[in-house]
Amino acid sequence: MTGTPDGGSAPTPRAGLAERQAELVAALVAGGEPPAGFAPGPLAATRAALLRKRAGEVARHWPLLAAGLGARWSTTFADWAARRPTAGSLRDGWDLARALHEQQALPPAAAEELAVREARLRYDGVRAPRARRAPAVGRAGGAVAVQIAGRVRLLRPAPRVSTRAGDGVPDAAGSELWISD
Repeated sequence: MTGTPDGGSAPTPRAGLAERQAELVAALVAGGEPPAGFAPGPLAATRAALLRKRAGEVARHWPLLAAGLGARWSTTFADWAARRPTAGSLRDGWDLARALHEQQALPPAAAEELAVREARLRYDGVRAPRARRAPAVGRAGGAVAVQIAGRVRLLRPAPRVSTRAGDGVPDAAGSELWISD
């Protein structure tokens, strides 16, 4: 039995160790302050290595998102994930794709990938994704995905070409097409 002579309970060595371990984990994966007694240099190197590993795992689940960002993938992911503990690779990628979509910075291929996921799975940002049972539509950017009977189809709008001069109809890239006579 652990306790003090006056009947109160004293903190056990295990409780102190658990608190220090929680502080270390928070510093490594959630942007917490470095715990006392840890050198900041090696702690920062370990944190950077863990973020790279996490980015690689997310890229395996979200290949079009990673490819669409290209050379910016590592820094974009690290900036986004620096103060967020992981929710798992699938959910981390989903949350990042939604954040980029809100900022209108989601690459077109990643928008299609997100639309397909939104049609196939139900994800509220809190609980783990679950398969949809009813028909569903997922939208992101210009991409629309439709899920019926467990099959997902990606629909892409056909490019519109202007037939009249100066009507200002946007083409497939979103720029306006002006035809002069």
